[in-house]
Parts: sequence; structure tokens; C-alpha cells
Amino acid sequence: MRLGMTLKMGGAQPHPDMETVAEAERLGFDQVWVGESYSTDAVSPVAWVLARTTKIKAGTGIMQIPARTPACAAMTAMTLAALSGGRFLCGVGMSGPQVVEGWHGVRYGKPMTRTREYIAVIRQVLAREGALRFAGEEYRIPYAGADATGLGKPLRSIIHGDPGLPIYTASITPAGLRTAGEVANGTLPIFYSPDRPGVVSDPLLEGRKRAGHADLAGFDVAPYVRVRMGEDLAACRDAIRPELALYIGGMGARAKNFYNDVAIRLGYADAARTIQDLYLDGKKEQAAASVPDALIDEISLVGSAARIRERLAAWRDAARAGHVGTMVLSGASVAAMRVVAEAVL
Repeated sequence: MRLGMTLKMGGAQPHPDMETVAEAERLGFDQVWVGESYSTDAVSPVAWVLARTTKIKAGTGIMQIPARTPACAAMTAMTLAALSGGRFLCGVGMSGPQVVEGWHGVRYGKPMTRTREYIAVIRQVLAREGALRFAGEEYRIPYAGADATGLGKPLRSIIHGDPGLPIYTASITPAGLRTAGEVANGTLPIFYSPDRPGVVSDPLLEGRKRAGHADLAGFDVAPYVRVRMGEDLAACRDAIRPELALYIGGMGARAKNFYNDVAIRLGYADAARTIQDLYLDGKKEQAAASVPDALIDEISLVGSAARIRERLAAWRDAARAGHVGTMVLSGASVAAMRVVAEAVL
């Protein structure tokens, strides 16, 4: 099992913690991932990381599909791969309708269709077998709408991209996971339980079989794993509760919250409803307090170094069974990263 980390870019004046990235590289971590919502973009920090490292891979976790044309995403991927000696990982995803329509000001559309077509265009650009032509439901290249000039010309990339460049999705719904298994090289589940790997693996395998693959071999399941190390177990859990409450309770509308749905599929339906009701009623502290200890323990690494080492056995078992390829640590201190690296690598 490989190790990765997330690089946070939060706050009013964000700055990447390159000392931690350097330590991850020294420890033998394979990947570092940077996301985007409606703050910093993912591409700029990834470029920063790749320019200041030599071995670790860096990926966009994720570039929002509605924010860029697929050709632009392909250009970005080819450029960063060329500049870094092939260390760029291309993560793409739809985000939710609140961000897509409320921030980017574009139509949400059909997320699975858009994802499938988006990746198909990227792969066509990378393959460079001819000029770019694509006739899909969501994307038509060259553009031929009613307001087209008629001057659009099929073009072929000047730069020679790598057709084997890894493409990840940020999939959490069963449909999204099936699509990832069919068209991507990896996926980045935001919640993952090594005790219930089928929640992710089963739909992934359905997609893989559609694409002619018998299993998950060669496909990187890289879940985000929140880490808080310390002797006070309750305090470690409490440090994670607000983020889980935000996702389960407040990310999306009451009738459409993909993260809430994941908590339900993991077996926490009653808690998921309670957390959402409290959060949407403005009772954020009560929502956080309602996040079950069992859910935190199941999808995170919390507590003393000894407790974390013990819990890592379940993750190693999931990796040996082919369910997990990379464990992406989120919020881990350098000390915690060293504990995990010593136990895993």
C-alpha cells in the first residue's frame, strides 16, 4: 500500500506547507493531492509542489470539470507532466450543483455523462492520433451550435502527451464509482471504511467489468483518511467531528447531499439524518457532537501512536485484498506521518 497526503490551502491568505511535503517525500510517500472548491484552484499549488520536489507525485484532487473545458484540462495535464518528468496525477470531478451553478455560473447537466465525455476528450488529446473531434451529449468539438461562427477547426495538440497519464475521479456515489471503474485509473473516496470495502469496491468492479477488466488490478483506490494523533482519544475525535458534520450535514441541499448518502451506505442512517437536521437548522456544534465515535474510528486514524498502529492492520488487510492502493492522509502531523510510514512502508 502506497501513502499519500493532502495539502491544505485554506484561510484568507493560504500558503502551502512545503516543509511537510518535503518530509513526506523523504519518508517515501508516493503522492500529494490538492483540491479546490471556491477558493484557491488546484492547479497552481500542484505546480508549486512539483517545482519544489523531485520524487513525489502531485495531483489535482480535483480539477472541477465545469470550471474548464476538457481540452484545457488536457493542456494543463500535459504541461505539468512535461515540466515534472511525469509526476503529475490528473484528478477531475463534477463538484455539486451548488458550486457548479452558484459559483461557476454554468449548467450542472448530467454529471456521469459529463465525466465520461470529459475523460474521453482528455484521452483523445493525449493519444494525439489525429485532430480533436468529439460528438457527445455534453461536449461537441469543434463547437457547432446555432451561434457558432462556422470557423472552428479540428486541431491536434502540438505537445506530445503521455496516453498513459493516470486520471482519477473524486467519486462517492455508486453511479460515480461505476463510471470511475469504467473510464479512470483511480478514484479518491472522501469517506472510506476498510471494514466495509464493498461500499466502494462493488460499484467500481461493475464499471471495471464494463471496460473488460476482471478485477481492480492496476486501479488505484486512494481514500482520504483523516488523522489526529494524541494520547487524549476524545480530543482527537473532537478535532475531526466538525469537518465530518460539515460534509454530512451541510454540503449540499437537504434532498441532495452526496456525503450524507455515503454515511448512510456505511451504516449510519440515523446519525446522518440527525447531523443534517441539526446542521441545516444552524446548530453546527450539536451536529458535530452527533457524529458517532464509531464512524470516526472507522474512517479515520485517531488516538495514540499505538492505537493508530493497531488500526492500520485493517487498512493493510484491505490493501492485500486488492481494495486499497493508496492511503491519502489528511491533516496528519509530521509525527503521525512518521508513525504511519514506519508501519506501512
